[in-house]
Amino acid sequence: MSTSPVTLMVARRVANGRYQDLIAWLREGEQLATDFPGYLGSGVLAPPPQSDEFQIIFRFADEQTLHAWEHSASRTAWLARGSELFAHPSEHRVRGIDGWFGASDQRPPRWKQAVAIWLAFFPVSLLFNFLLGPLLSELGMMSRVLISTLILTPLMVYLFIPMSTHLLAGWLNGAAPKALPAKPATQNQ
Repeated sequence: MSTSPVTLMVARRVANGRYQDLIAWLREGEQLATDFPGYLGSGVLAPPPQSDEFQIIFRFADEQTLHAWEHSASRTAWLARGSELFAHPSEHRVRGIDGWFGASDQRPPRWKQAVAIWLAFFPVSLLFNFLLGPLLSELGMMSRVLISTLILTPLMVYLFIPMSTHLLAGWLNGAAPKALPAKPATQNQ
C-alpha cells in the first residue's frame, strides 16, 4: 500500500432538475469524509459553462485510509441516498500534482501545468511577501522560509492552484488549433 497522499476524483453529472439536491448531497459527502482517519481535505468543483459535470475531490493520507473510507458502511449508504441525483459517474485516483489536472488521458502538457501553478503561486507569494515580509524580516532565513511555506502551501494546494486550473481550464484543456485549409493549387495555363 502507498504511504503518500492519494486523491480520489469523482465526476458526477447532475440528473435533470436535481441541481440543488446534488449540491446538498455532495456537501454531505464532504462532511462525512471529515470523520475518517487520514482525511486531508475535499472540495466540490462546479461544472464549467455548458456542462453539468461536477467534480468532487477527496484527499486521504494514503491508500489504506482512502480504502477504509471507500468501503465504509457510511459511504455506501451516502452513495445509495444520492444514486438518483446523478448520471454517468466516474472515479479515479491520482497522486501528487496530477490531481489538479484531471484524468491521465485528459491532462495538459507539463509546461501548461507549470504555467498554471506559477500563475497561482507568483501573485500569492508576492502579496504574502508584501504584507508579511516586513514582519518576518527580523527572523533568520530558516524561520522565514518555514513560516512562509507553512502558510502558503495549504493556501496553494487547497485554494489557489485549484482556482488557477479552473480559471485556465479552457486553455489547459483546449483542443489543438485547427490547421488552415490547404491553398488550392493554381493551374498553369
